[in-house]
Amino acid sequence: MNRVWLGTLLLVASGAVYSTAGLFTRLIQVDAWTLLFWRGLFGGSFLAVVVVLQERGRLWRSIRAMGWEGGAVAICSAVATVCFLNAMRLTAIADVLVIDAAIPFITAALAWAILGERESLFTLGATAAAFAGMAIMAGPAIAHGQVAGDALAFVMATLISLVIVLIRRKQGISMVPAVCGSAFLCALIVWPFASPLQVDAGNLGLLALFGTSQFGLGLLLLAVGTPLVSATRGALLGVLQTPLGTLWVWLAFSEQPATLTLIGGIVVLAAVIIDMLAPHAISTSSMDSTRSGSPA
Repeated sequence: MNRVWLGTLLLVASGAVYSTAGLFTRLIQVDAWTLLFWRGLFGGSFLAVVVVLQERGRLWRSIRAMGWEGGAVAICSAVATVCFLNAMRLTAIADVLVIDAAIPFITAALAWAILGERESLFTLGATAAAFAGMAIMAGPAIAHGQVAGDALAFVMATLISLVIVLIRRKQGISMVPAVCGSAFLCALIVWPFASPLQVDAGNLGLLALFGTSQFGLGLLLLAVGTPLVSATRGALLGVLQTPLGTLWVWLAFSEQPATLTLIGGIVVLAAVIIDMLAPHAISTSSMDSTRSGSPA
């Protein structure tokens, strides 16, 4: 299989897994800090098992191979998660969604500045279309946000973009230990605000499933798939989680989304799918990989 197609499929799977967050947060009856604590702990534990099996006696060597980029990925990913939570509390969800949709643009700028990677006009056009679709989904609620929350959402978007670019920078080096560290670090950051011992057995089981499947598996697929495609395209594929998340909640809880939400979701899905199927987008990414000297 073409490495770009493999990376694309892995990132689509990552977006699909991440999109189940809405389902879990509806089912789990704990406060947000406690949810983040257990999600990080279970997700980190899942990834730690993967790292141990993957490296088998070469753990320290694999950590050293990641360089400073590995530490930066772990810190940026963990802080972005905390920023996202607080942004959702301080501003309108619509604002967060639209700022989140700007991640591919921020990623394109950082990829050009750090990697010298220039994205195809087709993918940039698809990114613009996806951004427009997210704006349609958000609708008139965009105007009701607060500055502090919007600022946190922008910090989150910038950090996620930097994570994508840094993983792309370390092609050929497994960054799974870095995302494993980010999961544990997230749990550590929120620990003072959480009440982990007040969770009953039923919610703890759901938290374990949430942490391993939605968070741990999502991070694993992201870490493995990101080096195989251009940074901007990887970020564009990540936007899929918003319309997919809306679809899962609709199917599971019979909560029919508003008309604008449906229209915007269709626009986002169409933009991503068209970019995935465009032959010149694939060949451009492949040439970028060849120029960077990454293995085929």
